Amino acid sequence: MLKEWRHRRAVQRVKPGDGRPLKRFRWWQMLTRALFHLRLKNDDGRQTVYAVDVRHQNHSSSSGRVIAHLYLDGRRHAESTVPAVFPVQGGTVEVRTSTFGLKRCHYVTAEGAEFQLVPDPASAEGRRARLDLAHPVLSRWIGFLSVNVLVVGLVLLILQLAEQITRAPEGVAQYVGTFTSPVDLPAWGNVVVGLCTVAASTERALRLRYHWLLDGGAG
Repeated sequence: MLKEWRHRRAVQRVKPGDGRPLKRFRWWQMLTRALFHLRLKNDDGRQTVYAVDVRHQNHSSSSGRVIAHLYLDGRRHAESTVPAVFPVQGGTVEVRTSTFGLKRCHYVTAEGAEFQLVPDPASAEGRRARLDLAHPVLSRWIGFLSVNVLVVGLVLLILQLAEQITRAPEGVAQYVGTFTSPVDLPAWGNVVVGLCTVAASTERALRLRYHWLLDGGAG
């Protein structure tokens, strides 16, 4: 019920586009822009091309949320703040973002089937997808490493928070005792761990992978 209500609200946020042409993806936009494509065949055999363009630095002045733009055959067809649900031929395109990029950009048919849109080859997501195709074993190891980095970062964060809470004046120490973290990192160590977790979550965002505890905690 709640999911359906959110879906309807997202559809209501969609505004018509201004017809501007889609700009080509530039290499210097890899950290600030995501571009995905969807090709659908019409009943008469013709092909309709949709594109989802998200500028991570482009926010709505009223809500502060990131804006997603939907292009139809190269022209700006609609726009919406994220999370966005764009009505398209045969279903909808759903777009959601995280702190580190996109966590969802899928075509959902009227029957409920889901298909991830294809990233633009020039984008960071497209380059990561090519790595997965060309070197699947290496790609799996990188993904495995990303998950483990986030797990380690989460464990260290929990240990440090537990120590701070139990040592705080009038805290929970009087009930559960004082906890001392077995890992005591220097300031530079915490900086390194933080940078590693950001890199790991960014790598996962390039594959549209997201977990509320791992990637959300890193944000």
